[in-house]
Amino acid sequence: MGEALIKVMLLAHCVSPEKIVVADIREERLSCLASQYKIRTIPDNRKALEKARVVVLAVKPQVIASVAEEIAPSLAPERLVISIAAGIGLSRLRDLFRCSRIIRVMPNTPALVLQGITCICQDGASKEDLDVAREIFSSVGKVMVMEERYMDAVTGLSGSGPAYCFLVVEALADGGVKMGLPRAMALELAVQTMRGAAALLEGGSHPGELKDMVASPVGTTICGIHALEKRGVRAAFMDAVNGLSGSGHA
Repeated sequence: MGEALIKVMLLAHCVSPEKIVVADIREERLSCLASQYKIRTIPDNRKALEKARVVVLAVKPQVIASVAEEIAPSLAPERLVISIAAGIGLSRLRDLFRCSRIIRVMPNTPALVLQGITCICQDGASKEDLDVAREIFSSVGKVMVMEERYMDAVTGLSGSGPAYCFLVVEALADGGVKMGLPRAMALELAVQTMRGAAALLEGGSHPGELKDMVASPVGTTICGIHALEKRGVRAAFMDAVNGLSGSGHA
């Protein structure tokens, strides 16, 4: 996700390459990023902070504490910190990094093709800080600002949701193969069907209304919907979205 943001911000001319500094423990990764994007890279997190106006924590949640232990002593309290670490709440981030301006964001993988949705909440951040975050993440898709109490639900829905969509597409394609279609053809049909369905939803119609347009009386579609309902497809998706919220993470 960090590289996706770098790539798109540079393409959109939101920031110039010389103003981006990337720190990572893998030197081969830094070499690749420096070569591809002409940005500054450094293996030392603390040195990377020296002149940074905005610090973006594009790290996995399981390493956030170790990153904080390393950089918090060198982090000015008034520095704007933006965290992408899933499931790590604002109060925890404040405790770890001892900063007064913190923004927590939850992007998703469609950001890689500029079709992401990023949800933002904040603690101690100003309107100007939120504008900075909006500028960064609007370069990879839509942005929504909300209260933190919604963020775990966002993680389960839009954060994990792309994986569920991929699973549905794969299952549809498998169904086509079972019916005799060549694999490549079945996958192309499934992908375009998902893409077209999403485009119809963007018109503002309720998904139930669009479903009813396809499901004619005694037709194959309503029979298929019946088969899905018998197997609890809606409850399964609801349980999947509830996975993070139900696990007690914050």
